[in-house]
Amino acid sequence: MTAPHHAPSPFALRDDCLRIGDLSLPRLAQRVGRTPFYAYDRALVSARVGRLRAALPAEVELHYAMKANPMPALVQLLAGLVDGIDVASGGELKTALDTGLAPAAISFAGPGKTDGELACAVASGVLINLESEGEMERVALAGERLGLAPRVAVRINPDFELKHAGMKMGGGARQFGVDAARVPAMLGRLGELGLDFVGLHIFCGSQNLAAAAIADAQALSVDLALRLASYAPGPLRLINIGGGFGVPYFPGEKPLDLELIGERLTGQLALLRRESPHSGLALELGRYLVAEAGIYVCRVLERKISRGQVFLITDGGLHHHLAASGNFGQVLRKNYPVAIGNRMLGGARETVSVVGPLCTPLDLLADQMEMARAEVGDLVVVFQSGAYGLSASPAAFLGHPAALEVLV
Repeated sequence: MTAPHHAPSPFALRDDCLRIGDLSLPRLAQRVGRTPFYAYDRALVSARVGRLRAALPAEVELHYAMKANPMPALVQLLAGLVDGIDVASGGELKTALDTGLAPAAISFAGPGKTDGELACAVASGVLINLESEGEMERVALAGERLGLAPRVAVRINPDFELKHAGMKMGGGARQFGVDAARVPAMLGRLGELGLDFVGLHIFCGSQNLAAAAIADAQALSVDLALRLASYAPGPLRLINIGGGFGVPYFPGEKPLDLELIGERLTGQLALLRRESPHSGLALELGRYLVAEAGIYVCRVLERKISRGQVFLITDGGLHHHLAASGNFGQVLRKNYPVAIGNRMLGGARETVSVVGPLCTPLDLLADQMEMARAEVGDLVVVFQSGAYGLSASPAAFLGHPAALEVLV
């Protein structure tokens, strides 16, 4: 039997019901109008940003990586809390521009930008993170056509990796960025093209709970940026060293030690002040800002017993929450924290599997987990669902209704 999960501490309980914002879960479900839905707690998002600000040096810029959760209302909230937004598509760029955030505070990364997306980015005045020499030439051409000097940074594929990362984004052969050895020549050509050089972008990996490994990678990133700065056509104004900050999903995982990272970043800032006094330093965080502030909620449609095993069949599943089903990057499937949201503690408890309505055995939200005994109509909650949820799931699969999203 899988060990039981407990509700993450940020969410309050009252009368055995989970509360989101100041609403009980059943009341929130009535307000939303139907299940399934995602709910994001704005107070928890704000508190997370505040916690980061307190733990990290004040000079460090915080950017929101929108790919973690592009819900427009949530992005609008974060636009007022962070220093910048990083996007990875033309659609995300439109959402970021709609917030009213200054275009100079928006950056655009991604290895396959179309000519139309590049033209939009140049016209908007956002920072384009160049992923290749070919993209650099296309950006320059877009600038010529518009009579503008595009603002650019070079995304580097470093010769090191982020150790213990859940997903590696740098080091080795990658589709992301320009291999570090080729960057000097690219910077020279960038100057010839008359592009407005802003800085460098180094993103090594994601979902890391090892603070020392993150701090080591940050130090290596700053060192690499300073070594390459001598080849740049102008002053290094910004070094974006990515994120990688993880959140705990599974039993035994512990929260990230922000204090250690903050201490080490203080040293990196001192180095920058000596070696490149005009350089700013930015962290690009997505999951860490929003994951723990969100839940996914679905309703029990039926209790089913098969060969002595209890199944709770719900109206939600992998088509809305691919990550919780274990089919979004997990090698060995593990349960997300799952509970009966209107019976958090409950009286009788049982071991059940929570499944969705799809005709596939992959549609599994909880495998043999202990939780309060649930009846038809009860609300199943999947915690840690604020990042890589709805937008990272195959919502059209089998034609079921899409999940709703609310910011509370």
